[in-house]
Order: sequence, then C-alpha cells, then structure tokens
Amino acid sequence: MNALTRLERIDNLFPEMLRRWARPLQLLDDVALPSDIRVDISENDKEYLVSAEIPGAKKADIRVSIEGNYVSIAAEIKKEQEDTHGRTLVKETYHGSVSRGFTLGSDVDEKTAVAKFEDGVLRLTLPKRESSASRNLKIE
Repeated sequence: MNALTRLERIDNLFPEMLRRWARPLQLLDDVALPSDIRVDISENDKEYLVSAEIPGAKKADIRVSIEGNYVSIAAEIKKEQEDTHGRTLVKETYHGSVSRGFTLGSDVDEKTAVAKFEDGVLRLTLPKRESSASRNLKIE
C-alpha cells in the first residue's frame, strides 16, 4: 500500500459535512463555492498525470509546490455576484482559499514538471525523478 492510498483512507474519514463545518462562511450564504480541490491522479512508467478541478479560480491565483514526492495545490477564489431588483442592488462577494496536498509513490522531477490551467481545470504533468542506483556499503 502506498502513501496515496493511506491518505485517501484518512480523507474518507471526514465527510463533506465535517469539511463544511470547518468553513462557516459557506454555511451562512448561498454562494456556491468548492469546499476542496477534487483531483484525479494517474501514472505511467515515466510520469504522474494530475487533473485538479478549481472552479472560480484564476490562473494567477493558483500555487503549486513540489517537495520530493509531496505535491501541494492552493488557490485563492474570489467570487462576485450582482443582482438588480428594481432600485435595490445586491452584491455578494466571497474571498477564500482552498488547498489540497498529496504524497506520490516516488519523487517528482520539479525542474521538468508542467502545469496548465484551462476552463477551471489544472493539469499537471509530473515526471518521475530517476532514482539513484543503490549501492552496498562495505562494513569496516
């Protein structure tokens, strides 16, 4: 069992209701915002492919960091909605952040990693780092 599987089990212990409880602003208004970042992760022999849904975010407000085999995605989401009813103008504004982190089975070569953002979906191509050859130490 790899680390990603263990993290998924932990994530499943906390249903959506508990995650929303930690974000009281979402319970008080009707502005629909994501409570977290949903990801699909696949791999082949050379790389990991990550697809992350971040609706409402702009490319400039997304941060991706890679440390070894740990990948972190964070985004600031700003949503404004205006409704005009006769003479009354109602403007609902939300500013918040979402984040998601996960551990992959092997280290990522962050120098050749590629990130593209289009239509609310962040696509990461994360090449696997070549593992160094193991060697046996001579015991003196």
